[in-house]
Amino acid sequence: MSTTAPATHMSSHSGGLKRTLGFVDLVAYGLAYIALVVPLTSLGFVWGASDGLIATSYAIGSICMYFTAQSYATMSREVSSAGSVYGFARMSLGNRWGFLAGWVILLDYLLIPALVFALMSVGMELLIPQIGRGTWIGIVAVITLAINWFGIKVTSKVSAMSVLAQFVIVAVVVVLAIMALRGGAGNGALTAKPFIGESSISWSHIFSGASIAVMAFLGFDAISTLSEETKDANDKGLIGRAIMAVLVIAGVLFMFITWVLGNLMPAIHMQDPATAIFDLLGQTVGPWAPTALAWALAIAVGFTNTMPMLAGVSRVLFAMGRDHQLPAIFGTLHAGTGVPRVALLASTAVSTTIALILKDQVDILASLVSLGALSGFAMLHISVIVHFKNSPQRSWFFHLMAPVLGLLVVFAVLTGMHEAAIWTGVVWLSLGIVYGTYLGRRGRVVMDV
Repeated sequence: MSTTAPATHMSSHSGGLKRTLGFVDLVAYGLAYIALVVPLTSLGFVWGASDGLIATSYAIGSICMYFTAQSYATMSREVSSAGSVYGFARMSLGNRWGFLAGWVILLDYLLIPALVFALMSVGMELLIPQIGRGTWIGIVAVITLAINWFGIKVTSKVSAMSVLAQFVIVAVVVVLAIMALRGGAGNGALTAKPFIGESSISWSHIFSGASIAVMAFLGFDAISTLSEETKDANDKGLIGRAIMAVLVIAGVLFMFITWVLGNLMPAIHMQDPATAIFDLLGQTVGPWAPTALAWALAIAVGFTNTMPMLAGVSRVLFAMGRDHQLPAIFGTLHAGTGVPRVALLASTAVSTTIALILKDQVDILASLVSLGALSGFAMLHISVIVHFKNSPQRSWFFHLMAPVLGLLVVFAVLTGMHEAAIWTGVVWLSLGIVYGTYLGRRGRVVMDV
């Protein structure tokens, strides 16, 4: 018996993606994808860019991301597709732009697991130097693939446990920070300084910090890749509600974390922003705290954070393969689990290879991830504007103002991208145009709109 079954466009048909996910599953998936511990690991970067106005930077960052979340919620009610931005743009802008939207979002979805693989390998090499980065990348990749292999329900359960573990880690760090503040460290109390500064608000510093803070929210959009795996196919607003819930939970939690830690940061002299949280705990809590946090992050986050990422990219590959925009083999599903195993294997192999190549150039890899995500966001906002331009249900705010503001945020952040990332993005887009033209000549995609 064959291990794969051809997929159909409607997941409710035989051979389609299995509908097993509810609202809580989707929220857990989104929170696991974002990683609630991000404000800890990016603390030094946002603190330095915002000149101490770190909590306000996260507040502005969450507001900026609201416009993108709103566009995702809007389009997910119109199109229920595992292809996310690819499916949205294909319906609104036509086959050509739909293909290119899927192509650019792949840059994000294929590279973000590679980034986490690389970051994980750096941390584990520090904890266990006898094992090199390349070996750690392979170990994490195999564990992630094994869990995703058995279906999205298994992945969602592990994601839920990961989110719970991250809540515990964050809670412990915050409690330790508050105890240090009560002992007289930093500002000596929970003041408003991380929001308003010492005397006046510097908006230039706030927006500089916000341009970095918005990166902490990247990933909530991946919930839209599970559109064909929700329990209720008729609940068109479920994906949108889950996306908004993830953004609100993350936004409030990130502001709270940075408010507490922002009051403690004046206690240290920061030399390396990449290790700020470890320096902060080591100097204000005790020498044992940085090591404990490093192990907690490695076990509770590093080995699980890539699961939803690989699940998401495999769904995009599946949708594009199903539509013959990529090799049709990607559009097949395992007959028993309903998992796009070929797409999952391919995405894991590509992400692992990239991580091995760029394991010592994490900064460039991070910029490439951001470039792919932001390019996909831009296509999303354009899709909303075009789709509703002549609709009698058109809303001035949701269908015009929100996507326009979202585009402005995207372009503002893009201006700060690493030059190497920009050129890589240009090359990637050029390859997509060439490949799309080839598909057009084969009759598999119409390259004119």
